[in-house]
Parts: sequence; C-alpha cells; structure tokens
Amino acid sequence: MSLLLTVLATTLLAGLAMPLGALIAHFENVSSEWLEQEFRHSVMAFGGGALLSAVALVLVPEGIAHLDPLSACMWLMVGGLSFMALDIYLNKIDTPATQLAAMLADFIPESIALGAAFATGSNNAFLLAALIALQNVPEGFSAYRELNASSAYRPQKIIIMFCLMAVLGPIAAMSGYLWLSESPKVIAAVMLFASGGILYSIFQDLAPQAKLENRWAPPMGAVFGFGLGMLGLMLTTS
Repeated sequence: MSLLLTVLATTLLAGLAMPLGALIAHFENVSSEWLEQEFRHSVMAFGGGALLSAVALVLVPEGIAHLDPLSACMWLMVGGLSFMALDIYLNKIDTPATQLAAMLADFIPESIALGAAFATGSNNAFLLAALIALQNVPEGFSAYRELNASSAYRPQKIIIMFCLMAVLGPIAAMSGYLWLSESPKVIAAVMLFASGGILYSIFQDLAPQAKLENRWAPPMGAVFGFGLGMLGLMLTTS
C-alpha cells in the first residue's frame, strides 16, 4: 500500500470513530440508573483524557519544535479564541449542534497535521491517528446525544451524517500530505491552533459534563484516556 493510501485509510478509520461513538450512544441501554449516569460521565471524562493526551504528548511538542516561543503562544491563543468565538456564535443562534461543531473543529486541523506527519516520516503519525480515534468516540457519543435530544434529527440520519463527516478527515489529511509537508512552520501553527481549541473544549464542554455529584469513578476515565495516550507514545518511541 502506498503511503498516500495509508494516510487516507488511517484518517478514515479515525473519522469512523465518530459514528462508532454515536452507535454506542444509540444502543446504550443500562438497566440501572446510577450505572447509566456513571457510564455517560465516564465516557465524557475518557474523551477529555484522550484529548488532553493528544495536546500534551503530540500536538504541542511537535508544534513548539518549529516555532519561536512568541509565535507558538500566539497560535495556541488564537486557537482557543477561535473556538470560543464559534461557541458564542452557536449559542446565539441556539443550535443543538455545539458538540458536533466542536468535534469537527478538532478533527479537521488534526487530520491536516496527521497528513503532514506521514509525509515528513514522523514517528508520531500513527500515535496521533490513534489519539484522534480515541477522542472521536466520546465526542461522537456526546454529539449524538445532543442532536438526538432535538426532534429535528432522527437517529439514523445522525449516524449517516457522522459517517459522511468521516470522509472530511481523508480530504484534510490529503491536503496536509500533498501541500504542507514542506512547510513545517505552517503545520506547527495548525497543531498549536488545534491544541488551543481542544483545551478550550475540554474545560468548556467535556470536563463540566464529566462531573457527577457523589461519584468518584468518572474522573478515572480521564486518567485512563490519558494513560492510553502515554502508552501509545512510549510504544512508538521505544
């Protein structure tokens, strides 16, 4: 298999984690109410841990390696501010798709960075793909529940829509692979932009939803998600 086909297939599989998360939410049927609550909150915490590991172990270390400190901080702040502006806009138009927008806003720049990582032969390319997939499952789970709460979206339509959105990953990755592999500073800026947006999303959306009164298991989901990312880094760099 050529490297380009590897990039497309890997990014598509990472994107298909979104409808997988939606399917889990669709068929979720836990008989015990307290267990159902713990499960949902643990999934959200796991997503936060996976997102944080992507930022701390791959995106930021790769990004700051090619930019001066001022530029690196600037792109991180721009990413956070951009996600905040999107959040404010979606809130003003009162759409039930805030989680969906946040999921896509993460997925597309990460896919661009993933394509460039494969083109430059980065050892972290497969790790980044795995972390994207890990975070897309709980994000798909959350976005499905948000959209399903609105009568305007049928479950089958939501899942099909998520499957179609997975195709955006290979398109974005191909652009990074073909056109940005010779521009390490641009890729670094994309990674740090995505990092700022992800950090905003973690503390705006995922972390508050993971909190459950008088329950202590959900936060371990975050530890588990980050631990998987750390294990992946150690395996790929050993």
